[in-house]
Amino acid sequence: MTSPFLSARAPHAPADLIAMAKGFAAPRVAIARAGAALPMEAAEDATKAGIMTPVFVGEADAIRAEAAKLNWDISSYAIHDTSGELEAGQTAAALCGAGKADVLMKGNLHTDVFMKSAVSRDAGLRTGKQFVHIFHISHPDGGKPILISDAAVNVTPNLETRQDCITECVSLLNRLGNDRPKVAILSATESAIPSVPSSMDGQALAQWAAKNITNADVSGPLAFDLIMSPDAAATKGLADNPVAGHADAIIVPDIVAGNALFKAFVYLKGGCAAGIVTGAKVPILLTSRADPAAARMASAALASISCGLPK
Repeated sequence: MTSPFLSARAPHAPADLIAMAKGFAAPRVAIARAGAALPMEAAEDATKAGIMTPVFVGEADAIRAEAAKLNWDISSYAIHDTSGELEAGQTAAALCGAGKADVLMKGNLHTDVFMKSAVSRDAGLRTGKQFVHIFHISHPDGGKPILISDAAVNVTPNLETRQDCITECVSLLNRLGNDRPKVAILSATESAIPSVPSSMDGQALAQWAAKNITNADVSGPLAFDLIMSPDAAATKGLADNPVAGHADAIIVPDIVAGNALFKAFVYLKGGCAAGIVTGAKVPILLTSRADPAAARMASAALASISCGLPK
């Protein structure tokens, strides 16, 4: 029997995000090992929407065969013929490092191979900042989205990595038109308690942000109800807290909390989760075989907005 908590609603890419992406020139997206159904379908959808110019990397015969299945003429796009996962990942990353592509996208290869290629010094993508993952989650009825970081790359991030998560979320929200984002640091309580390490971290991160981030409101620690519900915030005496009940982004203590939280938004509310890795020279799209078409399209839009290339 299907759980009654599961949403029956299919996610869809938010129209306002796609429209914003179309306001910029389509970035060149290096797709590592593109010759499989899902990455080719994602590339076709985003290309036809005007938010991607594909740069195919992988086995050329497989890429052309998948394009033929879609009746998609790719003769005007570059194909870099490689063999196997490692060469495809390294080649795609190197193209981005050399300025020959604006976005790096995972195709049909394992995540560990893809990310090792991206973080390799030879790729030229390192900037001195930590690579962090951000989910942009939108509701099927529209309204304000919410960001979650990090739910995919950093397993047990230290305070410095979560500082980068805060900074990158604020930067992305600024690009999306939010001039003063509200960022919540997730814990199980709103009080700093030594026996709850995430609450002590939340307090430390909020104190750091107060000294170092001037264009956002950052509050922590906050339990999930206080992050999402104005009523819960009022009940617990936090009505004057600018973040409580009004958060634009949630910084999670570890990948387990982040993974569970983003999947709850997706599977219980029908949310569309666009994902992007920031901190590198170019945006990185860490797509998954489980991602629906809407999430892949929204991720491509997020990458286009992050690049912000003038038309």
